[in-house]
Amino acid sequence: MGETMVPANGVDLCLEAFGRRDDPAVLLIAGGARSMDWWEDGFCRRLADGGRFVIRYDHRDTGRSTSFPAGAPPYSQVDMAEDALGVLDALGVARAHIVGLSLGGGLAQRLAVEDPPRLRTLTLISTTPGLVDEVPAGTVPPRPQQTDWSDRAAAVDELVACVAAVGGPFTADAFHLRQLAERVFDRTTDPAAAYSNHWLAACGPPVRDRLGTVGVPTLVMHGTVDPLLSMAHPAALAREIPDARLVPLPGVGHEFPPQAVWGVVIEEILRHTA
Repeated sequence: MGETMVPANGVDLCLEAFGRRDDPAVLLIAGGARSMDWWEDGFCRRLADGGRFVIRYDHRDTGRSTSFPAGAPPYSQVDMAEDALGVLDALGVARAHIVGLSLGGGLAQRLAVEDPPRLRTLTLISTTPGLVDEVPAGTVPPRPQQTDWSDRAAAVDELVACVAAVGGPFTADAFHLRQLAERVFDRTTDPAAAYSNHWLAACGPPVRDRLGTVGVPTLVMHGTVDPLLSMAHPAALAREIPDARLVPLPGVGHEFPPQAVWGVVIEEILRHTA
């Protein structure tokens, strides 16, 4: 299935699916300010080849999905979580294996707590339950100047730099990242909105105090060299979600799984969703 626009939760979302509709559905939820392109085509196809109906989509304010004025998002992360359910509804999927990365992992946690009948399993990558007292979240030095998101070359440079800044030794090289960033820019309705609004949207009511009620099998994967979220964060998730299984990803930063670890990540997801 190629890119398709669907009405969902009061907005229009762009989605794309790989594999057979009668295979178990796996919904990939991207990180904040990230379109579905960051779940790379090859990753999605390999996961689908394992017998899964793989769905990726553009969050609101990213890619081709509905965009709001930059700096004034009229929604919260609660709405973004409900968007994920809207994607499933549009495809007629009653229950799915949910995979969330970074902010997408936070949305996935909310779904697991508030809409458990819609989940078969939960996979959390490069994310956190919230504040972890033992080790504070890391920081990345601010970029030296404001990016002109209307300037394609400047925007692509910034996207590449942002990915590299939080990556690790397995992060794709600059040429590969640039090709991906160019695709992202060319598909994005309003880059200025895409790279600001998610960070301005309200988080919504916390769900951490209810993680102990999560009843679906949960897999937690996390890069060991993540400069934003230390291994204390996935360890907290594994403690607080009953029977969650933690799989460290050596050499991986705060990033979508780089190609060097696709084999490990895909094998773990296929095993978890079997």
